[in-house]
Amino acid sequence: MAKRVKISFLGGVGEIGKNMTCIEHGEDIIIVDAGLTFPDNEETPGIEYVIPDYTYLLNNKSKIRGIFITHGHEDHIGALPFLLKDLDVPVYASPLALGILESKLKEFKVEKYTLYPVEDRDVIPAGKMSVEFIRVTHSIAGSYALAIWTPKGTIFMTGDFKIDHTPIDGKHTDLTRIAEIGEQGVLLLMADSTNVEKPGYSMSESNVFKALDAQFVLNKDKRIIVATFASNIHRVQQIINCAVLHDRKVALAGRSLQKIVDIAVDLDELHYPEEAMVDIDKIGKYDLDKLCIICTGTQGEPMSALTRMSENDFPQLEICDYDTVLMSSSAIPGNEKTIFNVINNLNKRGAEVIYQALSEIHSSGHACREELKMMFALLKPQYFIPVHGEYRQLKQHKELAMEMGMGANRIFIAENGNSIEIDPSGIRVGCNVPCGQTLFDGKYLVEDVNGLISDRKALATNGCVICVVNFAPEAVSQPVIVARGITIPEEVREEIITEITNEITSGKLKEAGLESGKSFLRKLIAKRIQKRLDKRPVIVPVIVE
Repeated sequence: MAKRVKISFLGGVGEIGKNMTCIEHGEDIIIVDAGLTFPDNEETPGIEYVIPDYTYLLNNKSKIRGIFITHGHEDHIGALPFLLKDLDVPVYASPLALGILESKLKEFKVEKYTLYPVEDRDVIPAGKMSVEFIRVTHSIAGSYALAIWTPKGTIFMTGDFKIDHTPIDGKHTDLTRIAEIGEQGVLLLMADSTNVEKPGYSMSESNVFKALDAQFVLNKDKRIIVATFASNIHRVQQIINCAVLHDRKVALAGRSLQKIVDIAVDLDELHYPEEAMVDIDKIGKYDLDKLCIICTGTQGEPMSALTRMSENDFPQLEICDYDTVLMSSSAIPGNEKTIFNVINNLNKRGAEVIYQALSEIHSSGHACREELKMMFALLKPQYFIPVHGEYRQLKQHKELAMEMGMGANRIFIAENGNSIEIDPSGIRVGCNVPCGQTLFDGKYLVEDVNGLISDRKALATNGCVICVVNFAPEAVSQPVIVARGITIPEEVREEIITEITNEITSGKLKEAGLESGKSFLRKLIAKRIQKRLDKRPVIVPVIVE
């Protein structure tokens, strides 16, 4: 009996972010997307990136025929700088996605990679499978759904999408081709679940211009600062168009924004008159009401331009009463607190802040319920797996599919690590594959994740105590106690020093040896501080011999 198609979820189900799916038939594997997620600072303090555990791919690297990217957002391409250091396989994506990716690969000093740009309806062979790129609209140009042709039937992955009938660049979701594929027969649909809880249709990106224009009129006597996602080139285009219409100069604030704008201009995805743009360092030459600043920082990122402005730490401008800040974005779940901290700080400095709750200056890039129904009706799949969503969203998408007439036994809600096997005769759960998350501290892999995180949480909660003891014969100074993040009263400090001095005088501490001596000091200090202060700081003994 011929093998079924095997689909393994390495990330992106039961969560938003970290998207990575592995599709396998016989001796051929393709990878769809390789994304990261940004960590929860409370759960993983100090961690920069979280990517999927791709041990399964390393164990099967000879079978991999390519990596196929739906679009250029971080949660779909952010793991590639790490993955491509270990896997020498081609990457297929839109020119914009590849432009953003190549910039990242250079930043991470990845020297060996093979990138292939694709266009609408391109079909890429991948062993006995092939992949067709189907244009969809999303909040970034160059977004694609994927039709994966396998010996057992067609698998359709929507990627992140919406059905926008009036897109900014005139490039509509290719409903004609999607309908054709549906008529030919679809074995399995895997669809974006992000906005399944929202009824109706998503707002067209072109409607955002009207809301922006209204704000430019209302704030004609003020400097206007617009914060948006750096990758949302269509939104950047609309902001520039609006500024030009109102005779304002445009300056870009934020390294990532400037980088993506440069890439988009080179690829002819972004257009503006050169005289409309000014360098952020030269905005002081213009009246405030003649400026529009586009910046990053919609999610309250600590080092973003908008956050730094809110903290009066942005050298080129100081927020004042003559500023109106437009937050042209929605909050990614979990970021609400940091976003409102930025808004509060901007308000304290005199700025008026307009965000989505007050004006339609943002449009989601994800399909709402009626668009999801349309995709389902056009494709008429035999089986369905909702993806790209937290569990509650996947469950609601399952219920939506059942409303469309699909039986519950034909729908599977996956978890990371699940592997399912499918052919026209049925769908079943296979053996799980290694999964989980890989954490990076800066640009370096964290080997002992639990140890690092527990230490950082202990430091945040209980502080750190460093004790320096000198065993040198000529030493005359008593032990030194240095406390950080914890207050040690003077009498407690004296008690600890006295105890340690007694142990040194008796000779027991020196006889114990270096490592045993450190352990003894650690226990002595911990016991005294816990007893007197009810705290458990990280204790670092230092012995000088």
